[in-house]
Amino acid sequence: MNYTDIEVNDRDSFIKFTKELLENYRTQGEKWENNTLETFLEALSTYSEEIDGYYRNLHPERNHEEPSWKAFSEILSGAVIYE
Repeated sequence: MNYTDIEVNDRDSFIKFTKELLENYRTQGEKWENNTLETFLEALSTYSEEIDGYYRNLHPERNHEEPSWKAFSEILSGAVIYE
């Protein structure tokens, strides 16, 4: 299973997601756009600031100001590839 295949709706599914994200990093981290802690955290910060555009374009029904386990997982996923 890949972390991107996990539907995150609650704390337990978020935990499963983060374990799969870690496993993906261990096996394919060299393929990540942001594969150092510094670049990952930088992308995490920037993606967190800009997630409203993602929601506006792809999920207009979601409120980007409302924290959720799903939003946390989307931010982490985005930080893997965000340039």
